[in-house]
Amino acid sequence: MNVALTIAGSDSGGGAGIQADLKTFSALGVFGTSAITAITAQNTLGVDAVEVLSADIVTQQIKSVATDFPVVAAKTGMLANAEIIAAVAIAVQRHNISKLVVDTVMVSKSNHRLLVSEAEAAMRRILLPLAYIVTPNLPEAEVLTGMKIQNLAEMREAATKLFALGAKHVLVKGGHLESAPATDVFFDGKDFTELAAERVDTTSTHGTGCTLSAAIAAYLAHGLSPLEACRSAKAYLTGALRHAVKLGHGHGPVNHFWSFRN
Repeated sequence: MNVALTIAGSDSGGGAGIQADLKTFSALGVFGTSAITAITAQNTLGVDAVEVLSADIVTQQIKSVATDFPVVAAKTGMLANAEIIAAVAIAVQRHNISKLVVDTVMVSKSNHRLLVSEAEAAMRRILLPLAYIVTPNLPEAEVLTGMKIQNLAEMREAATKLFALGAKHVLVKGGHLESAPATDVFFDGKDFTELAAERVDTTSTHGTGCTLSAAIAAYLAHGLSPLEACRSAKAYLTGALRHAVKLGHGHGPVNHFWSFRN
C-alpha cells in the first residue's frame, strides 16, 4: 500500500486538518501517517482555542514516520509559525520527500488566524521552493503574491508569480470567486489548465482545502501526474460536497467516504 504523510493541525470537530487528511487518504486507498503541528478546540461554528506544539516534536514525528515508512507523498496544512515552517522544510529535505503538496493554510473558515502574520514571509521564502504542488485559495494567493485577484486572468497571473517563487506546480483555487462553475487554475511553468466543476450549493464546506490537498497527495502517491492528481482530487472533493450530510450548527464537514455509499 502506498504511504502518504500529513503535517498539519488537529481539528477536534473532525472536519478539517489531520482528521480530514487521514479520512481522505483512507478513502482513496492510501495508508495515512501524520505529524501534528497544533491542537485546536473547534467545531463547525469556529475555533475556540489553539495550542501550538514545539518545532522539535514536529521534527521528531516526521523523522519517526519517514525512517520507517516509505513515504511517497506528503502534504502540509496548518504550520502555525516560522519555527515550524523551518523545521518542516529541513525535515522534508533530510528525508527526501520530494512530492510535497503545500496547502498554504493561513485563516480558518471562521476567520481565525492559523498562521501568525510574521510567518508569511517564511512560507514564501522557505517552503514554497520545496513545493511540488502549492494549492492556495484566492485570499492566500493574494497574501503570497501581493496582488488582488478577482478573475481568471488574475488567477493565471498569480500562478506565474507563485511559480517564480519556486513551486514546481501551482493550483490557484477559485472557490472564492463564487462564479459557476467553480474553476481552479493549474500552472506547470509552461501551460495553464482550467479545472472546472459544478459549484455545489451546500453549507457543508468545512475542511475543503485540507481535503483537496490531501486528495492530491494521495493521487500523487498512486503515481498520477501533477495535473491528473489535481483533476482527480477536484472530482473527489466535488463528490464529497455533493453527498455531504448536515452535521453541526455551522459549516459542516464534507463526506469523505461518499464513494462507499450503498
